[in-house]
Amino acid sequence: MITKVAEVLDEPGCEHNRNKSDKDRKKGCTKSAQPGAAAGGCAFDGAKIALQPIVDAAHLVHGPIACEGNSWDNRGAASSGPLLYRTGFTTDLDEQDVIMGGEKRLFRAIREILDKYDPPAVFVYQTCVPALTGDDVEAVCKAAREQFGKPVIPVNAPGFVGGKNLGNKLAAEALLDHVIGTQEPDYLTDHDINIIGEYNLSGELWQVTPLLDRLGIRLLACISGDARYREVAWSHRARASMMVCSKAMINIARKMEERYGIPFFEGSFYGISDMSDALRQIAGLLVRQGAHAALLDRTEALIAEQEAVAWERLLPYRERLAGKRVLLITGGVKSWSVVSALQEVGMEVVGTSVKKSTQEDKHRIVELMGQDAHMIESITPREMYAMLAEAKADILMAGGRSQFVALKAKVPFLDINQERHHAYAGYDGMVNLVDRIDKAIHNPVWARLRKPAPWHVAPAAAPTVTA
Repeated sequence: MITKVAEVLDEPGCEHNRNKSDKDRKKGCTKSAQPGAAAGGCAFDGAKIALQPIVDAAHLVHGPIACEGNSWDNRGAASSGPLLYRTGFTTDLDEQDVIMGGEKRLFRAIREILDKYDPPAVFVYQTCVPALTGDDVEAVCKAAREQFGKPVIPVNAPGFVGGKNLGNKLAAEALLDHVIGTQEPDYLTDHDINIIGEYNLSGELWQVTPLLDRLGIRLLACISGDARYREVAWSHRARASMMVCSKAMINIARKMEERYGIPFFEGSFYGISDMSDALRQIAGLLVRQGAHAALLDRTEALIAEQEAVAWERLLPYRERLAGKRVLLITGGVKSWSVVSALQEVGMEVVGTSVKKSTQEDKHRIVELMGQDAHMIESITPREMYAMLAEAKADILMAGGRSQFVALKAKVPFLDINQERHHAYAGYDGMVNLVDRIDKAIHNPVWARLRKPAPWHVAPAAAPTVTA
């Protein structure tokens, strides 16, 4: 376990690591865990949200019931079919299991899941309590595989080893060690691709796949949004990959390139120009891998058609939103891709959070916003409140926990993070995003809310009475 964590923390595909000195690189990116730090997401939480969108598999949490409860449904990953991923499974360890060990209880839980639900695979998540008491999850999973003849995958990411991002990468390592390369597809084409680091939040993947279908590009596997276990297992046969969020699963993309020769690029589905660029890069990679060059012409024709429709739909919003100021508190790929999308409709981004962003993400922000770009490493609610006032922001776009700061500052709020219920990817998603921003900013409640209360308004002077 220690070796695997050290390997993940020294990820050679991470630009931040490549820019370190040899001495600093040997230290990795380890950070001491602080009590209460799991409030922002622990390693187990990161692993669970990375793999749970594999919709036909069972996801079993080995630990106290609170671990399953606290991690439940914090990402709106949608499915086009199986719903087993929506069932919460846990071994529900108690004090007796802490004393006597929970390995037998875990084995019985695996057997019960296989008997009742017959899933193609079971993912077993290690948590803090059994990791501290010494339960050997990997040995139990191996014994279950041998006895029941079904894949039982250990995900060794107890919360105390680090934060959510580390958990994402440990989940990716579980796929690389136990899943990817274990099955073969029925047939192959020259247009097979993987999309890595896309979780189909609110069905965003479904706004992209129809465009790929029109180009004749087959999505061999999405890791892991709306994925089926077998698709992930045969994803090593793709001709090219697109990395959506390098902060989460860069190790999958890099190792699949090393092991199977699958080239990849990092792109975004947010915003018109980024969506078009993603399609061009996918087509370009496939052509370099042997696909017919006519794919490039089909891609340009589709882009021209879709952009014309999208800009026509956005025209009324551009007039209403031009010059409006946005404070963007998010991270990762959205720290720059959403900036690009907002600038396309004439909005001004007064600041963007880079807490979860890579060095490459930051370079892209500078390219978009200039050298004076206000990049926020971390911000407290009090600082966020002050910044909303100082920047005279017209809207705050952030995660759900920040909405109360916006309400206190009497500023419109739009959820842009994983808890959202609206899809913003692709050309249609861009129109959805701008429509939601327009509705939030121009909601008449804000004008009423900012008016002084009646008891704060000075009474009108009494009229002068003359004889």
